[in-house]
Amino acid sequence: MDVVITALGPDNVGLADPIIHYLTAQGARIEEIQMYDHDEEQLFAMLCRFEIDSAQLQRLQQAMPQIAAHTGLAIRIWSPELRAARPRLAICTTFLESTPRALLQAIADNHIQAEAAVVIGNRRKCQPLAQSFGIPFECIGDENGVADDAKMIELLDQYDVDYVILARYMRVLPAATCWQFAGGRIINLHHGLLPGFPGFRPYHDAYAARMLTFGATCHFIIPELDAGNQIINQRTFAVPPGTPLAEVIRIGQEENEPACLVEGVRRVVAREVQLHFHRVIARPRVVGSSTLVPGETAK
Repeated sequence: MDVVITALGPDNVGLADPIIHYLTAQGARIEEIQMYDHDEEQLFAMLCRFEIDSAQLQRLQQAMPQIAAHTGLAIRIWSPELRAARPRLAICTTFLESTPRALLQAIADNHIQAEAAVVIGNRRKCQPLAQSFGIPFECIGDENGVADDAKMIELLDQYDVDYVILARYMRVLPAATCWQFAGGRIINLHHGLLPGFPGFRPYHDAYAARMLTFGATCHFIIPELDAGNQIINQRTFAVPPGTPLAEVIRIGQEENEPACLVEGVRRVVAREVQLHFHRVIARPRVVGSSTLVPGETAK
């Protein structure tokens, strides 16, 4: 069984040792470890991905709270295999409805085999949309849209979500939130082609560069912003010369962005791809008794 443990808390010595020692004593096969000390915030953060016998999971879930109490760390245990057939999603929104609507419809149509557990917004604009699909809506923003990041974490735990989908959620997640749900659990839609057009105004930037091709990028969110390439899916569209910027933005927001995010989320939920050491890799498929790498066919 593939399991991810994340740990976050006040920096100190020997914080990783109890976790690693326990895992190795239980016969876990460690596949990935990342540890960071954020000196300016005096924070320690850790991710450990490992394989363990499924029979050991309950024992692991009982042991980690004791280690958390001893070390002062916030420790989370997650396995993509527990609800692999229908993982639970939190869909985070701000103003735009077209992208979360497409995602909710894809789930309702079983194109994405997942459960929409909750819609979270830093604005209430998408509350009627969530209600129309019968999904709980939770607002974490004040009157100015400033998000309560601690409340978001509480809600993600309360609704027991597997993946966090930022469907045009126009707030930057703090590193502490990213670490607690690290390991390929946070999926973002950027309304521009990365790495060429980052930032908050990619349509405007591409238009100013006289581009005729525009696009969107679905990617994993990781705590270290410059760590590399985490792209899951990209989708583009072309316009004739002279197309007004307003029309470019309309096509992007109403057609291209929703399709880009839906396909990206589908790939993750179907476990076609996964995040490993900050890189998106194709996940091998098991057919019968054989493991196939991408591009192979069963014989």
